[in-house]
Amino acid sequence: MRLALGPWQAAWQALGANPDDALHAELLARYGEAHRAYHTQQHLAECLALFDEVGHLAGRPAEVEVALWFHDAVYDVHRHDNEARSADLARQALLGAQAPAEVAARVAALVMATRHSVAPATADEGLLVDIDLAILGAAPARFAEYEAQIRSEYAHVPAQVFAEKRGDILAAFLARPAIYACGPLRQRFEAAARCNLAAALAACRA
Repeated sequence: MRLALGPWQAAWQALGANPDDALHAELLARYGEAHRAYHTQQHLAECLALFDEVGHLAGRPAEVEVALWFHDAVYDVHRHDNEARSADLARQALLGAQAPAEVAARVAALVMATRHSVAPATADEGLLVDIDLAILGAAPARFAEYEAQIRSEYAHVPAQVFAEKRGDILAAFLARPAIYACGPLRQRFEAAARCNLAAALAACRA
C-alpha cells in the first residue's frame, strides 16, 4: 500500500533525515479528519501513486515525495493559510529530524507551490503541482466524484454563492495557457482537464 510506513521511511532516509513513525501516523490521521471529503487519504494515495510513475522526472524526487505527504496536512475550509501552515509543519518536522536546512526550505517551498496562485518557480514545483492537479484530467466518473467531494467540504456555503466562487476558480484554470507545467503530464492530462473543467463551469453558470 502506497501509504504504508516503508515508502515513507525510505523517502526520509533519502533526504538524510531520521524518519518519524509517529509523524507518519499523525499525517494519516490528519488526512482522515471528518470534515474532509476530497483532501483525504484517497487524494494523498492518488498523488503518491502518480508520483511513482513520474518521479523520475524530478530533480530531487525524495523532496517532492515528502512534500506530497505534507501538501494538505493542514486543511480548514474556513482559513486561507492552509498551505503556509502545512509548509511550516513540514519545515519544522524535517529540521527536527536532522534534515539539512536547505532541504527543509525546499520542501516547504514545494508545499507552498500548491497554493496555485503563482506559476511554479522550479521544475520540481511544477511537477508537484501537476501531480496535485492531475484530478482535473481524471476520467469523467472520478472527476464528477471530485466535484461532489469539493461541494461536500463547502456544504456550509449557499448553493448560489458556491456556484459563483467555484465557477471563478474553474474559469481561472481554463484561462491559463497551459494547466500543466511538465510536458509529459501536459500531454497526458491537459485535454481531458479542459473538457472536465468546461463541463463543470457550464454547470456552475447554469
